[in-house]
Amino acid sequence: MKVIDIIQKSEKTVFSFELLPPLKGQNAEKLYRTIDELVDYNPQYINITTHRDEVEFRELPGGLMEKRIVRKRPGTVAIAAAIQHAYKIPVVPHVVCGGFTREETENILLDLNFLGVKNVLALRGDGLKSQSAFMPENQGHSHAKELVEQIVNLKRGKYLDPEIKNNTPLDFCIGVAGYPEKHFEASNLEIDLLNLKEKVDAGADYIVTQMFFDNQKYYDFVDRCRAIGITVPIIPGIKPLAMMNQITVLPKLFSIDIPEVFAREVRKCKSNDEARMVGTEWAIEQSRDLIAHKVPCLHIYTYGISDNTRQIAKAVI
Repeated sequence: MKVIDIIQKSEKTVFSFELLPPLKGQNAEKLYRTIDELVDYNPQYINITTHRDEVEFRELPGGLMEKRIVRKRPGTVAIAAAIQHAYKIPVVPHVVCGGFTREETENILLDLNFLGVKNVLALRGDGLKSQSAFMPENQGHSHAKELVEQIVNLKRGKYLDPEIKNNTPLDFCIGVAGYPEKHFEASNLEIDLLNLKEKVDAGADYIVTQMFFDNQKYYDFVDRCRAIGITVPIIPGIKPLAMMNQITVLPKLFSIDIPEVFAREVRKCKSNDEARMVGTEWAIEQSRDLIAHKVPCLHIYTYGISDNTRQIAKAVI
């Protein structure tokens, strides 16, 4: 089932969560345990992140340095299909621009279609750590809008190779990312919203937001989106804080604010276990307020940690 259909048919806020694929060399047991611990709360879909290649430098005998390209978390397509088959829950794999050519992207989408996966989240993705700004692959996409356009073309049966005959249209529901506190690369909120509207106008079916810890930021974001003609559902993304240092790390990584009243409580904590309890309680109150405001879905970024997500779901779902 498509995410947009799930949202439109539900009379109340639904629940979803996001997982990381296992690192190369590891099996999927931990990932499946996380799902097993959350299925009782009736998640309506599960997101699976995609990770681009990374550059590593390793020292060789003699002092020379070797440059290696590695992908530490491969297997998103396979994991997505396996989860959907095993749990009968729609899965939303992330499809990213960074690290992929348009041809590779088309092949990924074809594989997902063959495997019965009908939902994708279209993202630009991060640049390499060695790059000062995002650099697309040769023959790759520079922006998520271009990726959305490619997926929409495939929905119309338009492939990259114009000589392909009897083109089969692919049927995907497309999600995109939105930033209540502005994407860190955008010069201002207005520009960021216009970029978001371009993705929606290109064919996105819904928006899921970056994490936030102040619900008013989300409500203001929705109001600004509606004011410029964005009418698709806007799903709030919630991240339960799990460690004390995240009150300083998360703002740097994701360009978000931590409310002082929340940060003050975390600073009182003597251990990560205490900080996780505080973070979970904050996320529960956030979730209750969002549900009271009739948000279409409550999407939780688990990062593979299920106990706090389970507590949130138990308290509010």
